[in-house]
Amino acid sequence: MADRTHTAFFYGTLMAPEVFFTVCYRFSKEEISLLKSLHEFQPALLHGYCRRRVKYADYPGIFPDNDHEVRGMYVTGLTDANMDKLDLFEGSEYERRTVKVRLLSKTGDDKGHGNVEGEEVECEVYVYNNRKNLENREWDFKEFREQKMKNWTREDYGFDDTGAFSSNSEGGAGVCKSTSAEPTGSVS
Repeated sequence: MADRTHTAFFYGTLMAPEVFFTVCYRFSKEEISLLKSLHEFQPALLHGYCRRRVKYADYPGIFPDNDHEVRGMYVTGLTDANMDKLDLFEGSEYERRTVKVRLLSKTGDDKGHGNVEGEEVECEVYVYNNRKNLENREWDFKEFREQKMKNWTREDYGFDDTGAFSSNSEGGAGVCKSTSAEPTGSVS
C-alpha cells in the first residue's frame, strides 16, 4: 500500500530545497532529478503567526500572533516516511500542527509589498515550543543561504534552477511583518 501524501509549510531552513532533500533523502541512491519531480515548492503566506530567530541557532521558530504573517514555502508530495524524517529533524523543540496558508500567485519584496494571495490550502507546519528561546528579530533567509546553508546540506544537492528560492524572490526570509500599524513588541 502506498504512503498517504502530506503537504507542509516551511518557513526556515527547509525553504531551501537543498536542505529539504538532505533531510528527507540523505541516504537515497535515487537520481536527484527523480526526487525533485516528487515535490512541488510554491511560495505561500501563513497568517496569524510570527517568525523569529532561535537564540544561538541558524534556524527560526514561529508562534501564533494575530498581528503578523510569515512567508515561506508550501510543499506537496510528502510521504509518511518524509514526515517521519521531518519530525525527527525538528525534534522536541517543535510541535507539528495543521494550519491554512495562502498560496502566492505573485511574490513581493522582502517586506511583503506586492504579494498577491491566491488559493487557501491546508497543510502542516512546525510551531516552536519555547518563545523565550526566540530573539526579538526576524530570521534572515538570505543570510542563511549565503553564510550557513553549506553546513546543512549534501554537496550533491545543488539546485541551479531554483528561481523561486533565490534571495531576490524570498528576500530577508519572507517577512514576519506586522499586519497592524503597531510596532512589534518583544518576544516573551
